[in-house]
Amino acid sequence: MDILIKNAKLPGYEGQRDVAVENGLIKDIAPRIDAQAARVIDAEGKVLIPGLVDSHIHFDKAYIMDRLPNKSGTLMEAIQVTAKLKPTFTKEDVVERATRALFSLARHGTTHIRTHAEFDPAQGFTGFETVMELKEKYRDIMDIQVVAFPQEGIFKCPGVEEMMTQAMDWGADVVGGIPYNDTPADEHIDLVFNLAKKYDKPIDFHQDFKDDADAITIEYICDKTIAEGMQGLVSVGHLTAIAALPPEKLEPILKKIADAKINVMCLPATDLHLGARKDTYNVRRAVTPVRKLRDAGVNVCLATNNIRNAFTPYGTGDLMHIAMLAIPVCHLGGADDLPTVLPMLTTNAAKAIGLKDYGLEVGKKADMVLLDSTSVDTAVIDIPERLFVIKNGKIIVETKKEVKTTF
Repeated sequence: MDILIKNAKLPGYEGQRDVAVENGLIKDIAPRIDAQAARVIDAEGKVLIPGLVDSHIHFDKAYIMDRLPNKSGTLMEAIQVTAKLKPTFTKEDVVERATRALFSLARHGTTHIRTHAEFDPAQGFTGFETVMELKEKYRDIMDIQVVAFPQEGIFKCPGVEEMMTQAMDWGADVVGGIPYNDTPADEHIDLVFNLAKKYDKPIDFHQDFKDDADAITIEYICDKTIAEGMQGLVSVGHLTAIAALPPEKLEPILKKIADAKINVMCLPATDLHLGARKDTYNVRRAVTPVRKLRDAGVNVCLATNNIRNAFTPYGTGDLMHIAMLAIPVCHLGGADDLPTVLPMLTTNAAKAIGLKDYGLEVGKKADMVLLDSTSVDTAVIDIPERLFVIKNGKIIVETKKEVKTTF
């Protein structure tokens, strides 16, 4: 064996288990494995989870908050500020910032990401091409899916429609869209679906990102998903507007989302920062209704979205911090709710981005994280150190923990 992890606690398993790794795969999981291994790790009852999955992030826009601030804290200014900055991005600049973000995520136990990469006539393909190159360069430490993302819209920004096709020809993994920042929104959605069908790719929309539920298009996307036979292949990020709907209007929409098997990425760090800026009292939480979506049978994930830019002027890329934002904001701290949070960072997110070889099962890829926590149930709220991060059966992060006290 290459690696043998002894005495670990695994989600879904009673008691402690040994996990054997060989040739990049999980070879065996059992109460006791007696075998020779190049590296033996005694977990000492600590929790072993599959690698964290960040299902919605923007590498090309990371770490630019100091260049031009979003003083109002609104979504509109965030879009405007970033649009001004993007033409100034050089390849070297994007490489430095995106790599910094990637390494931070890896250090915190993320082994898979889906990153949105932008292009438009003003900036060209600088960000997109650079992220595509990083995908190949760092494939041994991170599986990266790249979304062709038209942040500035398609129809209202002449030239982007042709660039969408170019991005797909160059190997984008996912077709992106942003109906709320384009007009007409339904034609924007139609074009995205047409590209997805042409290139046989999944879809990921920035969706209904606003405080009020006026002019939402999620129902149109649900109907389109079912009509095109793409159930399970469509994801939406944000989806904050539906939180403004009363129960009698929300429940039919939740059922539609579930029937269409649309994945929802909740992005609390960004949405809490930008949302409800016009509320003068009783300020809304401005995040998608995670518990209601979950209870309706929708696959829900938690993701980072942005790191230190006009959309989110903080963050480290640690998904455990994102979860700790979501737990109080989305009322996920109850005894029945807390166990549903870790899957939103792991198995739910893996399902959302279509991972087939993921999970703590024999024969799956050995992408795992050993946490400095002794309880699966409280692993998230412990915000534990990532003691070991294993990617493709190789240790890529090892944390030496020393605790010194003076009392």
